[in-house]
Amino acid sequence: MEYVTTPQRLGETELPDGRLMGWAEWGPEDGIPVLLVPGAATSRLLGVGAGVPERVGVRIVAVDRPGLGASTPLPGRTFADFADDVRQLMQRRGLGRPPVIGSSQGAPFVLACAAAGITGPVAIVSGADEVALPAFAEALPPHLRSLVDMVATDPDAAEAGFAGLDADAMLKLVHDASPASDLGVYTSPDFHAAYRAAMDDAFRQGPAGYARDTVLAMGRWPFDLAAIRVPVQLWYGEEDTSHSPDHGATLASRIPTATRRLVPGIGGAVLWTHTEPILSELLMVV
Repeated sequence: MEYVTTPQRLGETELPDGRLMGWAEWGPEDGIPVLLVPGAATSRLLGVGAGVPERVGVRIVAVDRPGLGASTPLPGRTFADFADDVRQLMQRRGLGRPPVIGSSQGAPFVLACAAAGITGPVAIVSGADEVALPAFAEALPPHLRSLVDMVATDPDAAEAGFAGLDADAMLKLVHDASPASDLGVYTSPDFHAAYRAAMDDAFRQGPAGYARDTVLAMGRWPFDLAAIRVPVQLWYGEEDTSHSPDHGATLASRIPTATRRLVPGIGGAVLWTHTEPILSELLMVV
């Protein structure tokens, strides 16, 4: 089974301050635009399920956060900075207010955009949760709890520590934390090649982009989830033990417009095994 394909179109859009935002596309050029914000330490090169954009009639537009892939770094950037970048990209590319998918660590960045009122409906898939919430303190494994504490008490040191990772280390972390159902996807020849290419691309400017993402994602989120007005669908695999301590149950309770889907037989790879129902449900609320 083929899980992913290479991008059909690649490009960069200049933002008002002269920085570039890299993007990749799959699907028909006249399809319904759907923005994709990728997960940790990956770039725009890793898309969604092979052939699904064409079947559903969507134009997937995956974007690089600053410092990853083809996007110009922005040291010290915030969630608000990313939301502003996305606003400018959508205006300059004529995307309107498209539906948006946030995968893994891309989830809080998409939720920041939704809270700012600049997106259409949202699908959070295997979304990184706000693990710094006091309610999760006892639910986190000791190693993750120590990282959360470091981000809270010394974010500069935490960011420097995260900058010590590279594509090899990230790939090992993902594989070590994945159930067998996910490894069947991640170790398939097409996915492994695409995943590794996206990780190498994400780190081609160095590790600072990933490190900044991780400090932001693992700290307290400075935006109001209750302010989100667009529909938000939360998708989690039942075998996912990495992204949310309670498979998004608390997250769903904090977003007034949220619905939650638990998918049996899969973990964090649900974006690639269930692309079609994710996109189909997202388009139903456009």
